[in-house]
Amino acid sequence: MEWREGDGVRWLEACLPGATAAFPTRSAGSLKDGHARLAGALGLSPEQIPSSRQVHGVELVFHDGPGAAPDEADGHVVRAPGVAPLVYTADCLPVALAGPEGAAILHCGWRGLAAGIVARGVDAVGAGSAAIGPGIGPCCYEVGDEVLSAFTGLGGGIASGRMLDLPEVASRLLCQAGVGKVEAAGLCTSCERELFFSHRRDAGPGRQGGLVWLDAGRA
Repeated sequence: MEWREGDGVRWLEACLPGATAAFPTRSAGSLKDGHARLAGALGLSPEQIPSSRQVHGVELVFHDGPGAAPDEADGHVVRAPGVAPLVYTADCLPVALAGPEGAAILHCGWRGLAAGIVARGVDAVGAGSAAIGPGIGPCCYEVGDEVLSAFTGLGGGIASGRMLDLPEVASRLLCQAGVGKVEAAGLCTSCERELFFSHRRDAGPGRQGGLVWLDAGRA
């Protein structure tokens, strides 16, 4: 991933096969309040950035072009250029996928990860590559027994005591689903106060996120 900047907005950009993912910082403002500033920085129109209300589930929306998204979904699948769907995050992980059937962006909190959203997204696009955006790190993510027990099948090394490594959980689930190349931002939203909103740190409404689009010329 590489840092990009335009119109006062900074974001991390990941190049995936036939697709691009962007993980904006709080410099774009809270995305729940609007996408216009981010859209301008990325050279898109706000209408090209659909989003849905997230419920920590596994439902996916399929996009063949610009248009409104359903009310509730935690993942978006892109099948044609011209649309760049967005998921909102404040500590959860935005995970971008790319494969021969398109690209996807997933909202991955612990509930969605435990329920199988990664496998659903990978299957939807035949993903071979993934990019995990910024989210809360094991330095700051203290959880209870319910959360820890949800991931015992992934083996050791995903937690130290009650401190869960959510990016490592996502990475292992991606590998289990057959994704061969996984890149992670390695940035904690709770630690990096100047860069990111954090619900656990601030208990506020601010949200950044992640979005993905197919590169021009891809059928």
